[in-house]
Amino acid sequence: MNNRNDISFTDPLVMRVTRPSPCSYLHGRVEQRLAADIATQPDSHDDLAKAGFRRVENWVYRPICAHCQACKPLRIPSGNPAAGKLELTKSQRRVIRKNAHITRDLLQNRCFDDHYALFQRYLNSRHGDGQMADMDKNSYAAMITSSPIDTVLVEYRDNGELYGVILVDIQNDGLSLVYSFFDPAKQHLSPGSFMIMDCAAVAHHMGLPYVYLGYYIAASPKMNYKAKFKSAEILSNGSWTPLADIASP
Repeated sequence: MNNRNDISFTDPLVMRVTRPSPCSYLHGRVEQRLAADIATQPDSHDDLAKAGFRRVENWVYRPICAHCQACKPLRIPSGNPAAGKLELTKSQRRVIRKNAHITRDLLQNRCFDDHYALFQRYLNSRHGDGQMADMDKNSYAAMITSSPIDTVLVEYRDNGELYGVILVDIQNDGLSLVYSFFDPAKQHLSPGSFMIMDCAAVAHHMGLPYVYLGYYIAASPKMNYKAKFKSAEILSNGSWTPLADIASP
């Protein structure tokens, strides 16, 4: 796990170790996870998230790979991207301007038909050979609706047409972006980066200091884009530290 020693629970939390399986992000490597079902202990979630765990349905997990520590939990500060402590590059500011016409709504975490259709198009265009490629509607609905904590959908539309969706957990210190997908035809607008920055604005409006983006993996093209955020912090040796202060593995 990590060196944090300030996590305690009233009732013991049963941890399980998954079987080794091929790594989804680094070719030729094997991944293994430490996982726990928090359905009956939802109050444990936020402390676990600060310690680098991620949520999938009622489970939280974090990698405990025997010969690899490439996965680094990463978060960015919240803030109004136009004027806040979230420091943006010139390129990121251009993304904000290009998406000025995009509208946003916060919705209940339900399974919407148009969301699922967009989810399928997104997977087919970007991750056709990934672990989620065969996810049917029932599995998708479980991912969206099964949550023991406060969870919402952040929906984006472009002149009424569905643009993108993010499944978001609301923690006591921030928003955790669980999973996002968007219209592949909108790639020229950099929707992934835009939605992250917009969620930083949402967190700022809610008075929450951070946005959790999952794991940063320097050697993975799918995961190293998170280093583009200048103010990013990673969990290293039990402490949240500016990514810029730590050499890439």
